[in-house]
Parts: sequence; C-alpha cells; structure tokens
Amino acid sequence: MARPNEEVEALLQEYADLIAITGGDASKARAYEKAARAIGGHPADISRMDAEGLRGIPNVGRSIAEKVLEYLGTGSVSVVEERRARIPAGVRELITIPTLGPKKAMRLYQDLHISSVSELAAAIEADALHDLRGFGEKTQENILHGIRLMQQAGARIPLHLAMDTAEEIVAELSRVTGCKRCTFAGSLRRMKETIGDIDVLVAAQRSGPFMDALATLPATAEVIAHGSKKTSIRTTRGVQVDLRVLPLDSWGAGLQYFTGSKAHNIRTRTIAVRQGLKLSEYGLFDVDSGEAVASRSEEEVYARLGLPWIPPTLREDRGEIEAALRGELPEVVTERSIRGDLHTHTDLTDGLAPLEAMVEAAAERGYAYYAVTDHAPNLYMQRMTDEKTLAQRERLRALDRVHHGMRLLHGTELNIGPEGDVDWPGEFLADFDLCIASLHSHFDLDRAATTRRLVRACENPYVHVIGHPTTRLIGKRPGVDADWDEVFAACARTGTALEINAQPDRLDLGDEDILCARRHGVKFAVNTDAHSVLHLAHLRYGVATAQRGWLTPDDVINTWPLRRLVRFLRKDRPA
Repeated sequence: MARPNEEVEALLQEYADLIAITGGDASKARAYEKAARAIGGHPADISRMDAEGLRGIPNVGRSIAEKVLEYLGTGSVSVVEERRARIPAGVRELITIPTLGPKKAMRLYQDLHISSVSELAAAIEADALHDLRGFGEKTQENILHGIRLMQQAGARIPLHLAMDTAEEIVAELSRVTGCKRCTFAGSLRRMKETIGDIDVLVAAQRSGPFMDALATLPATAEVIAHGSKKTSIRTTRGVQVDLRVLPLDSWGAGLQYFTGSKAHNIRTRTIAVRQGLKLSEYGLFDVDSGEAVASRSEEEVYARLGLPWIPPTLREDRGEIEAALRGELPEVVTERSIRGDLHTHTDLTDGLAPLEAMVEAAAERGYAYYAVTDHAPNLYMQRMTDEKTLAQRERLRALDRVHHGMRLLHGTELNIGPEGDVDWPGEFLADFDLCIASLHSHFDLDRAATTRRLVRACENPYVHVIGHPTTRLIGKRPGVDADWDEVFAACARTGTALEINAQPDRLDLGDEDILCARRHGVKFAVNTDAHSVLHLAHLRYGVATAQRGWLTPDDVINTWPLRRLVRFLRKDRPA
C-alpha cells in the first residue's frame, strides 16, 4: 500500500547501503541516497512519469531514471539483485541496527562470521570483539544500545506508516454497501508515536461483507482469523489489522472502548460501577434493569458518566479523569490553531524543493506566516555561506510582497557547538527574523556538558527556538543525556521556545518531556522541519504530540497572531 515513490525510495536507499557494504564508490552510494530522498519527497506519482520526467527530479540522472523505470516495469532491478546475491541476508540484517554502519557489518561477517543480530549480541557479551579494530568498548556499548532499541521497538511501526495503512483500509471499507460509520481506534487514534496493531471499527447491520472485504484487499498478505465478530489480517507491510463490526446503536460505546487506553477505560468503568452502571463495548447499561442508558456517541457515554468528552490523545490515565471532573480539562491545540510553520528547508541546503515551491505550498495551507530556516554554515555538508543566505533573504522579501495574506520570515537553523556556541556572531544573527538552534553532532558528550551546551544556547539572545531538542530518532537513536529540568528551566527563564518537531521519525520533544517542560512554564513551537512540500502535511503528527502533552494554543507560539509572535522573538531585546 506504499506509494510508488516510497517503494522506489526504499529500493534506492537499499542499493546505496549495498554499495557501501561491498566497498563500492562512496560518492556513488551518496548519489543514490540523495536520489532516494528526492524521489520519496517528490509530490507527483513517479509511476506516471517517463524517463524525461524522472530526470526532472533533483539528483535523478539518466542511470538512476533507467533503474526506476526498470523497477516500475518489472518489480525488480537487475543490479540491485546482483548486489543482494553477493551479501548474506544476515549482513543486511546487521545494518538495520542503529549505530552500526555497512562497513562494520561486513567486517563482522568477514572476520568473525557473524551474520545475525543475536550472534552479534552474544559475541559482544562474550568479549569476542576486543581484538577487532574499530570495535572498542564505547563502540560495543553503542551497538548493544542499538540492539536494545530494536528489541524495544519489536513489531511496532511508526505512527505515520500505521496511519497511511489505516486510512487506506478505512477508505476501502467505507465504500462497502451497508457501511454507516468506519474509523480506526486504539493507540493509533490516541496518536502514540509507535503502533503495535491497527484497530478498525465499522458500524453496520451485517458484518459478513466487511470481513470478506478486509480479507480480500490487495494489501492483505495473510488472514490470521476470519469470523463474524472479528477478523484479523496481516498486511504486506507486516502490520496486523483487527476489524470489528458493531451495531450503529453501539457505535459511541464501541469507539470509546476500543480507543482505550486500558488504564483510562478502567477509570471510566469504575465511575460507571459507582453509579450503578455497566460500561462495555456495546453500551452503558443500568445494572438493575439492563436498560441501555447511553451508547450512540462518545459524547453521550461520557456525559452520562458526568464527564465532558475527552480527546483521544489525552486518554492515558495521566490525570485527564480528575481534570475532567474538576472542569479543568485543557482545550488542546489543534491543526486549525496553527497559524504558521517556523522550521522549514529549501534546496539551498538539504531540502528537496526550491524556495518558491515551498512558499506556494505554505500559502495553500492558509498560513498567516511562514519561516524559511535553511542550515547555517557549521553544518559543513550544506555549504551555506553569508552571501547565499543574504541572497535568499532578498528573494524571500520579493516573494513577501507577492503573498499579501502570508508574512514570510527569514530564519536559519543554527548548529549548537560542543560549548553551546552557534554559527554566526550576534551582529549577523540580529538581522534574521527567527533563529532555531539545534544539536547536529557531538551526541556522546556527558550529561553535564550536554546540559551546559543547551543552556548556553538558550541564553543566546538571538536564539528563539531549540530545534528537535533531544535529537532522538524513534527506534534508531536515543536522545542525548542532559539534565532536562535544568534545560527546561533555562528555556522558561530566557524566553526560548522548545520545538515539537513533527517529522514522524523524531516527534521531538515527546509527550512525556512536553508534560515536564510545561510545568516549568516553557513555550513551544510545533514545526514540520519540512524538507519537501509533502513534509508540510506532517504537521498533524506534531500537533497530536502536543495534544498528548496537554498543550493549549496559548502554550504554542505559532498559534499566536503575528504581532504577539514578533514580540516573543525579541527576547526582551530593545525594539
């Protein structure tokens, strides 16, 4: 069910890895990586393109275009199959370990005949790598940590991939005759950052047509169970989907029940018991008479329990029941609340789309303001210069005169150095509308050094937002070690916002850190960190993460009117 662009992106990225594993030309591997990113982020469906159209995509030349067409026509690429055949499957498994690169994986196989994750873990525990060059104690610790991250992730999949699958299945089942309602539930509806399996609910009189439809979808690889009340399948992506069909009269109770969380549902059932009621997926019933007193909508069920409707993203038994009973449930931020995106990139650095295309796409989203924040020069691979950024500012100001309904802000994403320094001096930074500062290197500094580094960045009068603060990549890289209470206090003290980065593999800050930072009085910015037009739509995941952290529009600076935002960006500097 992946888009052809995503399939080809994965194929080209694999080929780049295979080139690296086999000791091929590093520049060739990088070329395929760049092409993979460009195709994955391209807004048009590449399966409808010819060779000339493909070559119009940045970083896609003649040779790569030919391979893409070969894949689209035959389902495989001969040179990729040849490289696969040269490398044991176990080595390809090893490179999926966070922190272990292709060359190290090949060395482990060639020198120690290690060809699986379990063999590698056992070898480290047995100290079998101590004589292998490049595998010192720190490297082995990092590899073990990467293995633990894989094990923790287990069969769970990223939120956005689960969402893609769920929305496609809901669309298919909604077209089946007799469907009254259809949606997803469970942890996906609560927008957790990773999902174990997908729960889909249908309201209809007859369940059979829907169970049959799910079992015969093109994306169904295996039917695990097929029944009248529940059918479970595994998709071609390996995701389990559970379908339940409910009577329309039970829709609200069923949706509440199957959304969870389990802990939240225990609390609602306890309230029901105290009122002489029984709550199940079929409704809220009077214990004595057996009469249904609420079931058609979630609002009805919660109201009968004496509660306001609670947004699914809050249903984790983290105080939402108590807040609801006190009338203090927050009016959480929504996508409609967001007035602009404050962290985006163009092809001037590592983005995939030109400035004009990104601005036009932002305008189509109805934003009141929009910031372009390409990388600063200390991220050397991006080759930014003073002259380039000043020229971009002039182009942006010219576009600003055209887009009258949307104010364009010229910003930058600075690099926080090991000592907390940033790329440009204050007098140069003063002319930017907005400065985001992020960690892009030196992730292994100790707790005290990392804390000092972040606090010093907050204290810079020209730094307005700390980007993707922990640097984590979900399931791949842990966040840096810092005294986050001290960092959050510094943000509150200096008027520096913390980013909630909406890239689905980041979602950084995560919900638990947001809850903690909010208690310190920190303000936040929900940004996409978009590197392509398509990435602007990732905002939904950042907003959901903000909701899970109980944030209201007042907590999030890019929900504010422009005038209030500009005042915040001064950081108490003289106007």
